[in-house]
Amino acid sequence: MNKNARVLVAGATGYLGQFIVKEAKKQGYWVRALTRDRGKLAHMDEYIDDLFIGEVTKPDSITTICENIDFVISTVGITRQKDNLTYMDVDYQGNKNLMECAIKSGVSRFEYVSALNAHLLLDLKIAEAKEKFVHLLEESSLDHIIMRPSGFFSDMLEFIQMAHKGKVNLFGTGEYRINPIHGQDLAEVCVASLTSKEKEIEIGGPETFTHNQIAELAFDVLHKKVKITYMPLWMKNIILPLMRLFTSSKTYGPIEFMMSALNMNMVAPAYGKMKLRDFYEANAETK
Repeated sequence: MNKNARVLVAGATGYLGQFIVKEAKKQGYWVRALTRDRGKLAHMDEYIDDLFIGEVTKPDSITTICENIDFVISTVGITRQKDNLTYMDVDYQGNKNLMECAIKSGVSRFEYVSALNAHLLLDLKIAEAKEKFVHLLEESSLDHIIMRPSGFFSDMLEFIQMAHKGKVNLFGTGEYRINPIHGQDLAEVCVASLTSKEKEIEIGGPETFTHNQIAELAFDVLHKKVKITYMPLWMKNIILPLMRLFTSSKTYGPIEFMMSALNMNMVAPAYGKMKLRDFYEANAETK
């Protein structure tokens, strides 16, 4: 147990962040959670010792955030924010602002959640911003650890959503592989790693699937006939530039990352016990 240690969770309202808050409390930490909106964490009161209202993109709002904090875990990054911010504003500069607060307050360790193979996807705005911050953190005076998950179960809901519409679209042959991980399983490792000596951890879930198998699983859970359309890889090279030209980064960013990740193997060392089928069954109505 870590009864005297204090952890700050930044990105606490997100898919992974909420699991980390609960797991940190379970493992005995005193927990401070950062949020822009108090109401978004009202259901988490029992796990949070101190709720800090602020925004990482506004340095003046977080000047005291790391005071009396031993460890920081940041999952900060754009997902589907509706304000007019870029990946560089949030994933890079926001985390940089947080890191500077951590250094000023003498935080013992800073943990940042990036993504598996992000260094191979630097032409994508989201990966570029994340890896720019990773490089900054590695060059800093802070003891740190980088977590690189292969993909979240929540990302796999895209397959369920397509299956609901009757067809799953895949690039190439659909035989690239991934072992996505549930937020709870990943949170266990994130919190446990605060006191480890490792500097980087690549991590995935206990099951490895081809994209075809994930699509088939989605259809099976929904009791629908399997219908998969295969698009040639060259189509991605036409679609993405058009999306970048006619939509904002917050619109095309998640899509281009998903499309690019579907064109490589995303398999990391296996951990955890949560099954994708169980997750799909619990979220079968997601459309």
